[in-house]
Amino acid sequence: MKPINDRVVVKPASADEKTAGGIIIPDTAKEKPQKGEVIAVGPGKDGIAPTVKKGDTVLYGKYAGQELNYEGVDYLIMREDDILIIL
Repeated sequence: MKPINDRVVVKPASADEKTAGGIIIPDTAKEKPQKGEVIAVGPGKDGIAPTVKKGDTVLYGKYAGQELNYEGVDYLIMREDDILIIL
């Protein structure tokens, strides 16, 4: 996958299976992850190079990005502006 412009492909981290106290969370109650690993980065837009790079772990907004299932793996495609912080 090679994104265009300022797009970034992120593989979301898996959702928590248990709480800190050991209670198992059912699938219907799991929160959508807001953390993931950058898989691919576009070349940038209007001559501005992207800040994130492949392999970075990032936090992004709860409803950021477009979901994509490619070869059985879930990804998010989002603009670099939707990324809040690099961890």
